[in-house]
Order: sequence, then C-alpha cells, then structure tokens
Amino acid sequence: MSFAQPLPLRSGAVLRDYTLMFETYGSLNAERSNAVLVCHALNASHHVAGVYEGDSRSTGWWDNLVGPGKPLDTDRFFVIGVNNPGSCFGSTGPTHLNPATQQPYGADFPVVTVEDWVDAQARLCEALGITQLAAVIGGSLGGMQALDWAIRYPQRIRHCIAIATAPNLSAQNIAFNEVARRAIVTDPDFHAGHYQAHGVVPKRGLRVARMIGHITYLSDDTMAAKFGRNLRDATEPRYTTQDIEFEIESYLRHQGDKFSEYFDANSYLLITRVLDYFDPAREHGGNLSAAFAKARAKFQLVSFTTDWRFPPARSREIVKALLDNRLDVSYAEIAAPHGHDAFLLDDARYHGVLRARFEHIASEIAPEAAR
Repeated sequence: MSFAQPLPLRSGAVLRDYTLMFETYGSLNAERSNAVLVCHALNASHHVAGVYEGDSRSTGWWDNLVGPGKPLDTDRFFVIGVNNPGSCFGSTGPTHLNPATQQPYGADFPVVTVEDWVDAQARLCEALGITQLAAVIGGSLGGMQALDWAIRYPQRIRHCIAIATAPNLSAQNIAFNEVARRAIVTDPDFHAGHYQAHGVVPKRGLRVARMIGHITYLSDDTMAAKFGRNLRDATEPRYTTQDIEFEIESYLRHQGDKFSEYFDANSYLLITRVLDYFDPAREHGGNLSAAFAKARAKFQLVSFTTDWRFPPARSREIVKALLDNRLDVSYAEIAAPHGHDAFLLDDARYHGVLRARFEHIASEIAPEAAR
C-alpha cells in the first residue's frame, strides 16, 4: 500500500511517498474488532504464515503459530503482517529510489526507530478501517513494537503480547550490534553504503554479521547438543587455522552465506540501530513505570530461561512497571533449551500460553459481535 502523506521520523527527517508491504490472513468481522497485528523482528517480513503457490520453501516465519486451528487462529482472527520501512522485503527501504535524487537511497535512507515503525503501522490500520486492534503481538524486536503500541496508542490496542523482549538493549547487546555493523562497513564492497551504484554487494561483511548474530540467538545447551566439539570431515584435527574444522563453524558459515544472498546490508545497519535506540523510559528520566502510565491494554509477556540475549530478568522489569500502574498482566517464564530463537520454535507450553490468551481474546470479541 502506498502512502502520499509524509511520515515524520524521530530523527527529524521525513519519509515521503513510501510503500508498506503487508499480508492478511483470515477475515475481518463486521465489527472490525478481531484484527491482530503481528510485528516482525530483525530479518523477518510481512510473510508471517502459509506458503506461496509454487514455492515450497516460502513458509512464513511464524507459520507454526498463525493459521487455521493454530494458537493464533485465522478462523477467528484477521491477522495482519507488515514489513517495516527500512527493511528489504518490499516496503520502502535503502534499495528503493529516493524521490529527491531518483537514485537508490543507499546510505542516505533516514534512520528509523520503533516509534516510526509503529506510526507507519497505525496509518496502515487506519487505511484498512481498523480503529482498534484486538491485539498486537511480536517477539524480540517485534515485542518492542507491541510495547510501543500500548504506550503511544493506548486506545487503539486491547491486548499487548510481548515475547522474548526487553525494555531496552543492554550495553552487551549494543556491543554485539556494533561489531556486526563494523563487519559490514569495513567490507571493501560497502562503498560507504552506495554499493548498488557500483554493482556489488558487501557479502563478506553480511556473512560475518549474520554469524555474530546467530551465535547470540542460540543457547550454549543447543550448540552443545547439536554440534558439540564434533569435527566436520575428519576423526582427528587437521591443524588448520583457515579452513573449516568443526561442525559449528560449518553451520555458521552456511547461515552467513544464506543471509548474504537475500538481506540488504544497509537494512541490517538500520534495523540494528532500531534495536539500539528503543528505550521508552528515556523520556521519563529512566523510569519505566512512568513510561507505561498511559497504557490501558491487557498484557501477556513470555520469556525463555536460556535466552541470554533477552533474559527473563528483562521481561520481569516490564512486568514490574506494568504492575506499578495496576495494569492487567500475565507472565510466563518457559524453561526451554533453545535460547532466544525459542520464540520462533514449537514448544507445547509456550504455544499453550498463547492459545489460551487468544481464546480469551476471542471470547471478549464474541459478545460484541452478538450485540
């Protein structure tokens, strides 16, 4: 969907003539009260569920959660997946033409924030005729967007479901993002972000950035169980410093190679900064409780015990701030071995929590439809 009205950004810049790619699943009811917005994390997109015809490898990134009969049941809910500005899956981003120059934005694409993304999502909902969302749900960076919806659009969201997320990034997390960005910008093919004009892609930097990120998404237990110290091709060490020796090295290089083929380097820089900048308490002197003072939604938070990038303690900070404001909040801490990636995987307890929450939301909607 194209938007002619300029989008003011937190940085002071303005995004003109932008497009948002989105997909919907299920049907919007007559009262327009059953819409659920799904917010994506760093490298995901608007393609939340299902498979594109003729492409068996195109399964949506949250297909195990969203669909008919699944925890977020599309027989009951109208689900919206949207790709945020600055990403590289169709919405206006660095690879698109800058209206001011008629050249690709490249590094000139303005810096965006969670708040800018939520503003863009709110405009999309308005265009779809939805004045209030039954729920906003997201994991990781998507969870930050869900929280921002509750803070800045309190009358337009009834339930906020934030999974494996945090009220801001720790210094360690910002450090990981910075190392990944340095890998990209120091790639000789980066060309100060204008690599499209040179007909190249900084794949080496993207590979390293993805490898760094992937390490942080997995738990030590998962790595040990899946790879251990297994050698890839031999029963004895080959005593090499540059070739692949261990299975974990092979896995990380494979993930890096895949990522470098489909993700845009400038988008990676932008989106890691989106993560860095999110801090709703900053405008309230660091007081997170004050940041949620205007929230009115009912909250469901979920964390995972082995998620060391967004550990349960960070979710408990949010829970405390919500309780300080006497808000309706439920919290589930799941003992799962998968690390941060657990929010994308199948876990009966985790999916059970979400199924129960959406059944409760559906029961709220049903009496409205009967009136």
